[in-house]
Amino acid sequence: MQIRRFTLPTLGASAALGTSLGIVALTASAASAHVTVTPNTTAAGDYAVLTFSVGHGCEGSPTTKLAIQMPEEIPQVTPTVNPGWTIEKVSEELAEPATDAHGNEITERVAEVVYTAKTPLQDGYRDTVELSVQLPDAAGETLAFPVIQTCQQGETGWTETAAEGQDPEELESPAPVLTVTEATGEDGHGASEEKADGASASADDASADADDDGDGNGLAVGGLVAGVAGLALGGLALARSGKRA
Repeated sequence: MQIRRFTLPTLGASAALGTSLGIVALTASAASAHVTVTPNTTAAGDYAVLTFSVGHGCEGSPTTKLAIQMPEEIPQVTPTVNPGWTIEKVSEELAEPATDAHGNEITERVAEVVYTAKTPLQDGYRDTVELSVQLPDAAGETLAFPVIQTCQQGETGWTETAAEGQDPEELESPAPVLTVTEATGEDGHGASEEKADGASASADDASADADDDGDGNGLAVGGLVAGVAGLALGGLALARSGKRA
C-alpha cells in the first residue's frame, strides 16, 4: 500500500505565503478605492440624494477639494451642507431655456459642485458629501458624475466612462455612475402629501362613521326609554282600574 506524506510548510514559507496574500489584498483594496456615488433611489423622475464617498488621497497626499461635474440631464442640484467642507455651485448658461419640475423657465444650470475641505482629509480616512437632485424621466439611461479630486500634492481625475461593451472594471479612474430605473408611480415630493391626504381622508371617514354610530345609538336609547315609560303608565292604569272594581 502506498503511503502519501504531507509536509507542513515551514515558518519561513508560511510568512512568505502570508506576505503574498497581503500584497494581493492591498492591491485589490487600492484598485477598488475609487470615488463612488450611492443614490437612495434610482427611479425615473424621483428626487434622489446622491452620496459621494472618498476614502483615500492622491498617492498618500491629503485631499483638499472634490469638484463634482453634473450631467446635462440634471440642470438643478441642492448640495447638503457638510461642516468639514465649504461649498460652491458653478453655473453655466443653457443653450436653450428649459422648464423645471415646477413649470418654471430656467436659463442656466449647475454644471459643477465644488467641495473644499476646511482641513485636508488625510489619506486613509473616509468622508462623504451629498447632493439632492431630480433624476430624469429616462429609465435605462446611465448618468456619469466625473469628479476631480485635488490633493495637497497632485490630483486624480475620476472621469473615465466605459465604452459600449467595455467592462467598467477595466477602467483605472472610473467616474461615479448610476443607471436610472423604471418609475415607481410616485414622485419624490408628492408621495408624502398623498399619504397625508389619505390619512386625513381615513380620519374623516372614521369620524363620520362615529357620528353615524352615535346618532344610531341615541335613537336606540331614546326608543328604549319611551318603551319603559309606556309600560310604567300601562301598569299604573291597570292598578287604578283594579281598585275601582
